[in-house]
Amino acid sequence: MKILIIEDNHDVAGVLGDYFEALGCELDYATNGEQGLKLALQTAFDAIILDLMLPKIDGLTLCRQLRQQACITPVLMLTALDSKQDLLQGFDVGADDYLGKPFDLEEVYARVKALVKRHKGQVAPNEISFSELSINLAQHKAMRAGQTLVLTPTTYQILVLLTQYAPNLVTREQVIEQLWGDNPPGQDILRSHIYQLRTQLDKPFATPMLVTVPKVGFKLQQS
Repeated sequence: MKILIIEDNHDVAGVLGDYFEALGCELDYATNGEQGLKLALQTAFDAIILDLMLPKIDGLTLCRQLRQQACITPVLMLTALDSKQDLLQGFDVGADDYLGKPFDLEEVYARVKALVKRHKGQVAPNEISFSELSINLAQHKAMRAGQTLVLTPTTYQILVLLTQYAPNLVTREQVIEQLWGDNPPGQDILRSHIYQLRTQLDKPFATPMLVTVPKVGFKLQQS
């Protein structure tokens, strides 16, 4: 894996770098948001480990700008802030996963590996569709009624899974297993990703497609 670490604390960056390099990963570093944004846009990385509190450009702004400029590299956000509001803000700007400091190195690696696996695993030279929705799996591009949906890697993967099963129900457990495997997140994380998916898939249109079945799961319905 080729990983970009954007972290202004040299000790934290060093610990992460030593651990990932020992596992055979190729690394690049940025110590401020401005440098990190430039590297992320100029070089193809498998994943980005992003600190929230950065000089020049903070992590939230950086992540938002990456998504606005069509960068779909998975982002794992690391932060000393751990309130629910901070978590939701991170997902709102396009982060794919979130870990608070202090963190366990094995968990960081497991989460990064899971992000990369599911991001690459859906690349295939074909399309799937349901009702007004079409997804080009080779290009990681989803459209509804001819309008491109702006999705994070995680919301894209959720939509692919729902489309593959549509119109049948996909349980919460199936979504979690497909996306996170043996490292399931808290319920707030999945809820936030579903909210972000609904914002893109349904809000601009007259008829909603994404249906939540309380305490069970999710499904797509005909528009």
